[in-house]
Amino acid sequence: MTELSQERRLVTSIPGPKSQELMARKVAAVPSGIGVTLPVFVTRAGGGVLEDVDGNSLIDFGSGIAVTSVGNSAEAVVRRATAQLADFTHTCFMVTPYEGYVEVAEQLNELTPGDHEKRTALFNSGAEAVENAVKIARSYTKRTAVVVFDHGYHGRTNLTMALTAKNMPYKEGFGPFAPEVYRVPLAYGYRWLTGAENCAEEAAAQAIDMITKQVGAENVAAIVIEPIAGEGGFIEPAKGFLPKIAEFAKANGIVFVADEIQTGFCRTGQWFACDDEGVVPDLITTAKGIAGGLPLAAVTGRAEIMDAAHAGGLGGTYGGNPVACAAALGAIETMKELDLNARARRIEEVMKGRLHAMQEKFAVIGEVRGRGGMIAVELVEPGTKTPNAAVTAALAKACHAEGLVVLTCGTYGNVLRFLPPLVIGEDLLNEGLDIIEEALTRV
Repeated sequence: MTELSQERRLVTSIPGPKSQELMARKVAAVPSGIGVTLPVFVTRAGGGVLEDVDGNSLIDFGSGIAVTSVGNSAEAVVRRATAQLADFTHTCFMVTPYEGYVEVAEQLNELTPGDHEKRTALFNSGAEAVENAVKIARSYTKRTAVVVFDHGYHGRTNLTMALTAKNMPYKEGFGPFAPEVYRVPLAYGYRWLTGAENCAEEAAAQAIDMITKQVGAENVAAIVIEPIAGEGGFIEPAKGFLPKIAEFAKANGIVFVADEIQTGFCRTGQWFACDDEGVVPDLITTAKGIAGGLPLAAVTGRAEIMDAAHAGGLGGTYGGNPVACAAALGAIETMKELDLNARARRIEEVMKGRLHAMQEKFAVIGEVRGRGGMIAVELVEPGTKTPNAAVTAALAKACHAEGLVVLTCGTYGNVLRFLPPLVIGEDLLNEGLDIIEEALTRV
């Protein structure tokens, strides 16, 4: 395959005629519940670009929602997955196991926070990993309640919809949901009523008070939290909040679960976002960036907790598929060889520098936030903190028309988020930021 040229190139309007034809086929064949952010149909992708059926080359600031951190066709991922495809595609690890699964588990046991003895179980998706983390925590503690946070997102299965905060589009019309799920405040500094400087202390106190009084700490099996809230708006909890919640969990025999599905694997400039404040979770869930685009997820955690489930209680037909495991080993090899943590930190430096300058020029930008290659701007009505979902949608649409793939998020629909592949070239990164700045002048 010829190498993909790392440049933005528009030869038709976006979407082009061939993409429009395919979109008509999609509408006829695929349920409308499966939406599409940008209806261009991709034929090739790699580095920092996506090439569509019409020959357009778009800059990728989405990475398939933080999945293709090593690029869409990283050499080590392709090499290892191809070799595994030639050997065998499936046996089911629970029937006749294979070394690749064990290798991935060993790597995750080593890379995740903490030097305690660990175990790893592999699954297919982030939601499946979160669901299994709850199962494991309940088995270990013999308790049932699960505590989650405002603005949290944990998946689309029945249990993980219950764990997820935002109703539309994730929960609307799909209930009833799993019971024994309780939601408490997150330390959202930008919107904390008494100011960001008070946020960590007050939010932690409120959350702990609610757990103690409304649930009973002795009834809580797990506290599940994203170290940076992803779908909820790339909210980085105020410094000190996570350690306080983790300490409360430890003091009360509660399993502290870090949902690092979007933040893990170099995305924030560290292997895992928990590393930033030295928080060591009891269990950590991972997916997305783990396998260079192949479906794989994991729960990694303290050996005594992971071993609590009875034999046969964990698993699934495709969990830890051998080709996905090979891809994961290739992705981890790439992360180490290219030092993608350093690349993520450089992306943050470039993006935040440019975005803070834009914030000075455009009053619609309320806050620039995030870490590493996980950066966002919250858009507001100028002079207020009133969420501005309309301008967010218009800005995303303007970027799409110019060949820049961007995503929106946030509980209020007013956050523009950036998740470029960590291997993106700096010229493409700056060109994408040029497009954002130009779009801001027009919305």
